[in-house]
Amino acid sequence: MDLNLTEKVIMVTGGAGLPGSIGETIVRHIVEEGGIPVIVDKSTRGKKMEQELWELGHNALFVEADLTTPEGCQNAVEQATDHFGRLDGLVNNLGVNDGVGLDASYDEFIDSLKLNLVHFFTVTKAALPFLRKSSGSIVNIASKVALTGQGETSGYAAAKGGVLALTREWALELRDDDIRVNALVIAECWTPGYRQWLEKFDDPEAQKKEIVAKIPFQQRMTTPDEVADTVLFHLSDRASHTTGQFIHIDGGYMHLDRAIT
Repeated sequence: MDLNLTEKVIMVTGGAGLPGSIGETIVRHIVEEGGIPVIVDKSTRGKKMEQELWELGHNALFVEADLTTPEGCQNAVEQATDHFGRLDGLVNNLGVNDGVGLDASYDEFIDSLKLNLVHFFTVTKAALPFLRKSSGSIVNIASKVALTGQGETSGYAAAKGGVLALTREWALELRDDDIRVNALVIAECWTPGYRQWLEKFDDPEAQKKEIVAKIPFQQRMTTPDEVADTVLFHLSDRASHTTGQFIHIDGGYMHLDRAIT
């Protein structure tokens, strides 16, 4: 299916993660569909990604930015739009399950919100004039933690709950601008970050098997490729009447009775 994303400029925050991370995978899928990714990240890995994509004959732009500051968010959008003159889509992806729990300080909690929620607002606000011109779509990356809790991660849980609330709020507020806004709720996805988390256990492989056994469909984790495919579909005009939705890509983890596993 042609998603009609050829030459569309799509910004991905947190797009320069490790190979196999959700943001990095989304960037590569945008290129595969003929789109032009704007890779926004604090990590200089983004520059290497930009160079690699150019060497392969693809258009791409890396913008180095600290999105925990309002200046970083504004500058990221300005650099992208000064370069391309337009913006056709936005993926608010940056976030880290940072383990800021009830034992954390006030400042640590606020910093967690800045890292995982506040830049969704600030980047989107800066991008809106351009998204209004293009009727561009917004996809917010959320987490099951917003709905289930996890324990010892108050900052991340609060932030991801806020992401879901903003998704519904923006879908309503931007409806007359023909801007669709949806959220992907991700549960157990096999990423470099997930692997690092498993390594904290005495027996990582046993822990992984225990988790996978509770995923109803095919007893396996979601892949970053599956997440990226879903993101691109909802960015595209193939999803032209879908907005304000929480799309769960999780093998039934959230909604099917795990007692059967």
